[in-house]
Amino acid sequence: MTKKIRTSGVPRPLVRTNQVVILLSILLAVFSQNFWILLLPILAGIGGIFFERNFVILLAKKFLRKKPSEYLLEDRSDLRFNQIIASSLLTASLVAGLSGHFILAIVFAAFVFLAAAVALSGFCVGCWLHFQLKQFQYRHKTKKGLN
Repeated sequence: MTKKIRTSGVPRPLVRTNQVVILLSILLAVFSQNFWILLLPILAGIGGIFFERNFVILLAKKFLRKKPSEYLLEDRSDLRFNQIIASSLLTASLVAGLSGHFILAIVFAAFVFLAAAVALSGFCVGCWLHFQLKQFQYRHKTKKGLN
């Protein structure tokens, strides 16, 4: 019986593919004003958050040329944190767009678009925010312990 070995991260090409899908979905949704298109990254994100099964990543995984462990791996907890933020903002964008608040829909989508574009350029805003949150929690916890 073989055990399935779970890697501690997600290969970077898969993360980048997910980011590109998010970018393209936002562009299509905003320029066509068909905000239902945002359901693609929203559902992929929700699948990743709750079931660790992002269908965009699962599909892209079939195209990897090497074993997943041979790629630079992205931290799962950072990715989950980023997906929570992105899925929440894209859901807010979808709701705003469907209710006729197009400016608000564009603003919510723009936050995600900018974060994904910057991440593709090499800096993960969500990872930085996640690190800052962890630092705050640690300082708060140690400060409580001293009192």
